[in-house]
Amino acid sequence: MVERPRDEAGRALNPRPRDRFGRPLPMGSVGVPRIPDDLNLPPQQTLTLAQQLLDDGLAFNAHEVLEAAWKNGPFAERMLWQGLAQYAVGLTHIQRGNPKGARTLLTRAVGRLRAYEPDDSRNSDNGSHGDGTDNSTEPGNRALPYDIDGAGLIARAETLLAALDAGAAITEDDLKPRLRV
Repeated sequence: MVERPRDEAGRALNPRPRDRFGRPLPMGSVGVPRIPDDLNLPPQQTLTLAQQLLDDGLAFNAHEVLEAAWKNGPFAERMLWQGLAQYAVGLTHIQRGNPKGARTLLTRAVGRLRAYEPDDSRNSDNGSHGDGTDNSTEPGNRALPYDIDGAGLIARAETLLAALDAGAAITEDDLKPRLRV
């Protein structure tokens, strides 16, 4: 068996280059720049970088950024970040021409975004608009932290799922959701 490179903690590293859809390329090939395995950004920077990657058509890399937030963030927010990472993987599956994988991951992402319960939806630190309104009773319409556009992401995912079910064309612009309001 070939020995894989490992970090100081013993976790396997994957130095293999990847294409823009995250598919492995042969060693020595030139791929897209990789997201560092040890990425650990504050939430707003995570969302900014993930949005830039989505806008550039790099949903797989956006997934890696969001996955880092899921794994490194506070336990109370893990479902939220996991849902966002799964959303990006669903977009990656569309880019790769895998409708079954896209349906599975987008459906999981919608479920996680709908189920996420902020600790206090009226806390101004959680991304609410501070106008005193409580829109937390409707799933997908609650104020999510960091101004994440839960309702918009869910609506976009549902549109993509309907297009997949109908066999309709999905454009590159359809795969560039806005993460924040």
